[in-house]
Amino acid sequence: MSSTEVPPDPSGRVRPRRRRGRTTLIVAGAAVLGVLAGTVTGYVVQYQRQPTPLGPLAQRNLAESRTTPADTRTTPRTVSANRWSEKPDGDLRHLLLPKPDGAKTEVEPGYRDLEMTAAGYMYPDRAFPHLLDEGFRRSVTTSWSRDGRVFVTVRLTQFADDTAVKSRDFARKQQDGMPSEEYAGNYGKPIPGSDNGRTYVFDKPYSEPGYEPVYEGRAYAWRDGTIMEIEYVDNSGSVSEPALQALAKQQLERL
Repeated sequence: MSSTEVPPDPSGRVRPRRRRGRTTLIVAGAAVLGVLAGTVTGYVVQYQRQPTPLGPLAQRNLAESRTTPADTRTTPRTVSANRWSEKPDGDLRHLLLPKPDGAKTEVEPGYRDLEMTAAGYMYPDRAFPHLLDEGFRRSVTTSWSRDGRVFVTVRLTQFADDTAVKSRDFARKQQDGMPSEEYAGNYGKPIPGSDNGRTYVFDKPYSEPGYEPVYEGRAYAWRDGTIMEIEYVDNSGSVSEPALQALAKQQLERL
């Protein structure tokens, strides 16, 4: 059975096409998506509104409110400065981990639109509407290889959720699927210096008749509304967990 003929998992997960670098996508139930979408929409609408100055308290002998009224220089960004981070709001390509010395560039750092991002998953026709419902904003990707045996892909993705609800939940869904035997088969290990990131070295290599086995690793984490995904593939032997953890730590620090 070819990879395109693998039937969908009844649990709602999307199986990755591992030889082509396709990654995992776990889709939540429609009811949960509806609740999250409504919540995030409310936040976004409120976030874009112009600030309203508060009036003085209705008590005697209190000074008039010193609230500065909104003017032409007021923007959602200045009002909510404490919720913004200059790095994630800038050019995401500058945050991608550069390829190591001696590595060969496979994919130049660049933006991927919704269609291209969905194409990176095993079932693009299912990934596309899911990413759209989640409020996909933008994504950047880069990839490199070493000695024709180790292939690394790094992806940073943001969703239009100023409260980070969507991005956090999206990353957690990927992590929740990793312990399945269909994927890593284990709970992974924490990324040093991260309170939510984990790396996963798959217990078993992926193999197909007529092909050499492929050994895989994954890393997932999020920070400031940006999801970090790393796919690590070794076609000659077991994945180096220290190497995967080092890459994940370095990429997370850049966020």
